Amino acid sequence: MQPRVMQDVAERSLSTAFLGQSYDLPFGVAPMGMCNLSCPHADRFIALAGRKRGMPVCLSSAASSTIEDMHGWGGTNAWFQLYVGPSMDHSMSLVERARTAGYDTLILTVDVPQVSRRTRDLRNGFLMPFSMGPRQFFDLALHPRWSLNTLIQGIPRPRNFDTATGSSFNRHASRAGANWAFLDQLRSVWKGKLIVKGITGPDDAKQVRAAGTDAIYVSNHGGRQLDSVPPTVDLLPPIRAAVGPDFPLLFDSGVRSGEDVIKALALGADFVMLGRPVLHALAAEGRNGLDALIDAIAEEISTAMAQLGVTTIHEVNEQCLWPSPPKQLSQRERRLPPLETNYTE
Repeated sequence: MQPRVMQDVAERSLSTAFLGQSYDLPFGVAPMGMCNLSCPHADRFIALAGRKRGMPVCLSSAASSTIEDMHGWGGTNAWFQLYVGPSMDHSMSLVERARTAGYDTLILTVDVPQVSRRTRDLRNGFLMPFSMGPRQFFDLALHPRWSLNTLIQGIPRPRNFDTATGSSFNRHASRAGANWAFLDQLRSVWKGKLIVKGITGPDDAKQVRAAGTDAIYVSNHGGRQLDSVPPTVDLLPPIRAAVGPDFPLLFDSGVRSGEDVIKALALGADFVMLGRPVLHALAAEGRNGLDALIDAIAEEISTAMAQLGVTTIHEVNEQCLWPSPPKQLSQRERRLPPLETNYTE
């Protein structure tokens, strides 16, 4: 990033607007499944933080809290994220429950047609439903505070897959039903704001915009789906160029600090979402850990803004970067050999 000096940055504001709603911070919490595994009541802590700190927070279809509870805790700051599973009836029932509960914003995740073979989970024996083996028993014994609290509060389970419809949760079931035809169907029935998550290509971004969505969520699923997927921070400029300067873009994946938030905003994002750091904070210190993380990210953003010579989030743009984002070369330009330069005196 390119600092600017001797600017009047004594007063700085982190507030911004996204999809017609004002937020006190330019970041929120991304949808993550089974957050209550990090600590008991994690979803409630996230929702209450969203309401208190003025930021959006997302509930995953695979959450360990119900759609209705999350909205009760978070109010208008709560968004719902939809996975389309094998049962289309169950998927649409989740949409109807979100509408009935009062959600205004729905996120359709489209980058998991099939859950990848996650070797770390296999190595650790993380299965759903949970299976107790010697390794798991030893691990739980080494973390008595987490184990005892979890046993007392109840072992987390996917609460939105075993309620009224009786549909069971299969982590490895196909989610390929989230196709273009389904997006059209969803757009026709969901009258609130509709965001499509998991976009990494300019062509897909243009087609999603043409489908009448309200925003695009640039994400590579935290690098958990395809090992060789490009970093999302590299994909922001071409996607921004594809959809134009005014179409709303969300961003996540790899965000670990306030400066990361600033970089994403400078590269074309309108809003940034945090995932893994939130779970780490909750696992470490519960609600206090989450509050400390939000404070730290906000302070880092404010400090970076002072260094860059800006006082509002809307002033963060490509001029804050060094070097400026590279020009997107055409296919012909990529094929041209490098110029040979002869220096003569």
